[in-house]
Amino acid sequence: MNTTGDSLLVDGREVAPLELADTFGRRRHGLLRRDRVDGAFWLRPCRHVHTFGMRFAIDVALVDKDGVVLHTQTMRPGRLSAVKLRCRSVIEAEAGAFEPWGLKPGSVVEAGHD
Repeated sequence: MNTTGDSLLVDGREVAPLELADTFGRRRHGLLRRDRVDGAFWLRPCRHVHTFGMRFAIDVALVDKDGVVLHTQTMRPGRLSAVKLRCRSVIEAEAGAFEPWGLKPGSVVEAGHD
């Protein structure tokens, strides 16, 4: 549920509602106990994620300090993400969301505010 009024911007284009997980509690809970995610979920700071206990598959983007996407992958429940040394945050969305958003390695992402 996006209660912040933020949007995910990919290469300057608004692509989806955005929920920020920028506190320890929000990052720790993540998408657990949810049946879906509306838009994108951005964990920062964060270096990698897991899907143990998840109910659905997700797309994952590892992002550096400048907002450049280093790596993307789709993860089924019960998996660990890749690890990239320069990663500083992670964006999650329902599996299949990144392709229509144009989110791929080399994309620049940021949070847009209403």
